Amino acid sequence: MNIVIVIVIAVVAAAVGAAVGYFVRKQAAESKIGSAESAAKNILDDAEKQAQAVKREKILEAKEEVHKLRKDFEQESRERRAEFQRSERRLVQKEESLDKKTAYMEKKEEDFKKKEVDIAEVQQKVDDLYKQQLAELERLSGLTSEDAKEIILSRVRDEVRHEMAMMIKDIESQAKEEAEKKARHIITYAIQKFAADHVSETTVSVVSLPNDEMKGRIIGREGRNIRTLETMTGIDLIIDDTPEAVILSGFDPIRREVARVALEKLVADGRIHPARIEEMVEKARTEVDARIREEGEQATFEAGVHGLHPELIRLLGRLRFRTSYGQNVLKHSIEVSHLAGAMAAELGLDIQFAKRAGLLHDIGKAVDHEVEGPHVTIGGDLGRKYKESKEIVNAIAAHHGDEDFLTLEAVLIQAADAISAARPGARRESLETYIKRLEKLEKIADTFEGVEKSYAIQAGREIRIMVKPEKVDDLTSVQVAREIVKKIEEELEYPGQIKVTVIRETRAVDYAK
Repeated sequence: MNIVIVIVIAVVAAAVGAAVGYFVRKQAAESKIGSAESAAKNILDDAEKQAQAVKREKILEAKEEVHKLRKDFEQESRERRAEFQRSERRLVQKEESLDKKTAYMEKKEEDFKKKEVDIAEVQQKVDDLYKQQLAELERLSGLTSEDAKEIILSRVRDEVRHEMAMMIKDIESQAKEEAEKKARHIITYAIQKFAADHVSETTVSVVSLPNDEMKGRIIGREGRNIRTLETMTGIDLIIDDTPEAVILSGFDPIRREVARVALEKLVADGRIHPARIEEMVEKARTEVDARIREEGEQATFEAGVHGLHPELIRLLGRLRFRTSYGQNVLKHSIEVSHLAGAMAAELGLDIQFAKRAGLLHDIGKAVDHEVEGPHVTIGGDLGRKYKESKEIVNAIAAHHGDEDFLTLEAVLIQAADAISAARPGARRESLETYIKRLEKLEKIADTFEGVEKSYAIQAGREIRIMVKPEKVDDLTSVQVAREIVKKIEEELEYPGQIKVTVIRETRAVDYAK
């Protein structure tokens, strides 16, 4: 009972406390709200006052800016009006000056018209006077103006023709001098770049023997050994009184080389009989073939030419055993390759093309003992067969003038071939052949009308021809030289080139008594 009362009292007390607290908090909150409203009102009043002050300030600034802009605009307007006024004054002055010049030009034009009239009158008087003088001259000379004009033109024509001939002769002489000078420079440079060693070879080879008893063993019983060797190689063996030596004779250099190698092997081995000879000849052929390929590869390396067909390389190697006028053809081909390349470099042409064509230009000589026809034609056919270009084939076939040149490099091949063949020491001829060539050269020149005497000089590389001045004039002497050159080219075979010089000399001789 007491506990219940206590609890009731406690609950009542709590409710009373809560009610009192609520009223106290409400009173405090109302008091704070009133204070906040008062503060907010004050803030709004202050903000309105500040806004009014800022508005008045901005209005004043705007008025000042407008005033300043108006002032600047008025100043600029005054300056532009002043500038326009100055331009207007200048235009007025120019117009006045132009009017003065126009008046002056009109006056000048009137003066010119008056002078033209005066000049026309004077010209008419001159024409009349010229006609009178011309009529008087025709009466005195007995010639019309057309006849006199024809006479004068004829004289002028003759003088011009003579002067033209002299001019052509001078130009031709200067061109020859310049061409010779430039050619001499290029050729000298090309020869200086390359000098090859040449070994004179003939149609015979000599094999040394250890003693003369070996000759009998080479001949064999009833000559069977020597017959076998000659049959196998196609080379003649000459065994005579020459001490300790056997001579191999034959026109085919490859076969002669095979016979030489085989005979040297037989002599070194000592066993000489038909079966051994056949074995040694086969070995010799194998060795010579290997050497031919090595020589061909070495030639391409020396010339700096690559990409040749293997068969062309083998044919180049065969040229090692081929000679022309005593000059080794492979060495000659390498030299022509270098000379043509050097000249192509000087002239700005294709160096590799010139070297390749120079190396292959005599390739036909490798098989000219086996194939009929000139070596230039054979060489061209070989070039086509082994897929060389059309230009290379032309350079090979045209280097002796048998075809027209398609390229400038082909011309260089012909020049390099002539240089290599004609230079001192390159080729050799027998004395009899040399004398016959000189005599035939002089005989060709003596057959022409007006030739008094001819002299072959410089080992047949030049012929000087004295002509009769009363029969051959200066212009005809040029024609005589060209005709002699043409006949020499048609009838004479010679290495290199021959210079033809025609000399016309007039002498006046008198005696004081």
